[in-house]
Amino acid sequence: MTLPQTLETWIARVERRETHIAIIGLGYVGLPLALLFAEARFRVTGFDIDTTKVNALNAGRSYIHRIEPAHIAAAQAAGFRATSSIADLRACDAVLICVPTPLHPDHTPDMSFVTGTIEALAPHTRPGQLIVLESTTWPGTTEELIVPTLERLGPTPVHRNNPSTPYSLVPIPSLLVAFSPEREDPGNRTTPRREIPKVIGGISPDASAAAAALYGSIFDRTVIVSSTAAAEMTKLLENIYRVVNIALVNELKQLCLAMGIDIWEVIAAASTKPFGFQAFYPGPGIGGHCIPVDPFYLSWRAKQFDRPTRFIELAGEVNEAMPAFVVATVQRALLDRGYSLRGARILILGIAYKRDVDDLRESPALTIFDLLQHAGAEVAYNDPFFPEVGAGRKYALKRHSTPLDRIAEFDCALLVTDHSAYDIPALVAASKLFVDTRNATHGLDSPNIVRC
Repeated sequence: MTLPQTLETWIARVERRETHIAIIGLGYVGLPLALLFAEARFRVTGFDIDTTKVNALNAGRSYIHRIEPAHIAAAQAAGFRATSSIADLRACDAVLICVPTPLHPDHTPDMSFVTGTIEALAPHTRPGQLIVLESTTWPGTTEELIVPTLERLGPTPVHRNNPSTPYSLVPIPSLLVAFSPEREDPGNRTTPRREIPKVIGGISPDASAAAAALYGSIFDRTVIVSSTAAAEMTKLLENIYRVVNIALVNELKQLCLAMGIDIWEVIAAASTKPFGFQAFYPGPGIGGHCIPVDPFYLSWRAKQFDRPTRFIELAGEVNEAMPAFVVATVQRALLDRGYSLRGARILILGIAYKRDVDDLRESPALTIFDLLQHAGAEVAYNDPFFPEVGAGRKYALKRHSTPLDRIAEFDCALLVTDHSAYDIPALVAASKLFVDTRNATHGLDSPNIVRC
């Protein structure tokens, strides 16, 4: 392989589709990104420490619901392959990192996946490579964690522009490093991925330019910001905006229930205002990798600057309390019918964090499941996307999905995730008690329904 000699030739190779791209982390972010590059005729190597995923992909199989085997086959025809050998990535021109950034139990950032990846990758880097972190993280991660680790453990320094020598005109002797936050939206079938603008912040202007050229080949628009920290903060702002507004409607929902007001009717009415209002909707809690996690990444970082983020932390607390509110509602509904929560048989409908996705990350259903069990209930679940559930970082259900035709055997059916496959009127009719956390029973009138 001929190494790119200057930034200009690096960009020219992108335009000719000669750039070899590596994606680290083949999950809900990394695999769709790999397929997007493969569709654009790039040669892509996917890396994951999970050999089950690697073997499945190389055999042409998919483990994500919305990704069909045909998508994998098309990528393989363009040169895609998966590997669990980090050394294979030395041959790649760009390495894009899409690994988890969860929280520790005390709500502090768990950076072990990022640090482990960079420490493993660093010895296999080479001059001219572009290294991009996509994982959501605290502002300053790239400059304070990624760059020092690459320079400490790798053979190649990280490039910072020298104003006296335009980098595009000189050989590339070092690494180009940038941050570009993922904006994956599982289950979104209305907005093509390429239409979602890509935010980019580089350690140097040339790193930004190289990353913009690469991402610009698959996204309709790239947005370059002044620094990696600005790009990191952009992702946090996007998600914290949602967290705060979801917390607002979750709190208002509880008040409206106490006042006998339909919060969904109120939101619909407020949405008719053509300015100054955007609708957010309440639920049993928040899930997914980013929304429940991002506020705590920023609040942890803010404490290092002696700037408490009380407003953001309060929103996180409101949303985290929603599963307990759901369980309390179930308990009251059972008591009203002469049952105790202890010993009650409860069927949770939907354990994915979001409608019509096969994603359990931070799902409020898992917390609700755990709270109900600790209260002495006998709990089962149904989810068309999860015939069985084993163990994850925070849960160990080890259960199989219960068929819906057994719903009448349970004292309560608790709708947590309103998958489109559910025939809500039929489920309500078959249930002794139907607790609805998603307004899926709107328009139905039955003594079996309790909305929360």
